[in-house]
Amino acid sequence: MSILGKSIKLGDNINTDFIISGRYKFAITDMKELAKHIMEDIDPNFARKIIPGKSMIVAGNNFGMGSSREQAPLVIKEAGIQAVLSPQFARIFFRNSFNVGLLLIQTDTSKIAEDDELEIDLDKGWVKNLTQNINLEIKPLPKFMQALLQEGGIINYYKKYGELKI
Repeated sequence: MSILGKSIKLGDNINTDFIISGRYKFAITDMKELAKHIMEDIDPNFARKIIPGKSMIVAGNNFGMGSSREQAPLVIKEAGIQAVLSPQFARIFFRNSFNVGLLLIQTDTSKIAEDDELEIDLDKGWVKNLTQNINLEIKPLPKFMQALLQEGGIINYYKKYGELKI
């Protein structure tokens, strides 16, 4: 599985309240509408930077920490982000993301800048920064988690196979 895209850079400790603010989460239930407000408290223009199906969030440590809003990974996916790269993810956010089919990549993000062109190859276990001609190793994803991603999340996987084959 190989993915190409462009980076949108964020810092450390991005919590789920930054991903989608409570002032919207509790007022708007439509995910498409919520996605228009993604990361608004960090960068009011963040949603406009996204190229649907081509953008990747590249963050520092501890992405997805905090209240673990279960809507956060859905909002990221609905906004058109195809992957999130970080050296470390909050555990609940990590699991929720794969359950909804959002690809998370654990890697050193310090060598990735804003607007770098990236290629992720899950089978080979690397991220290639095409802009800077650097290869970064990724933490391997178990085949089952890759299967969840390919089906678009755990619900779609279960609908297709009728059981969870671990």
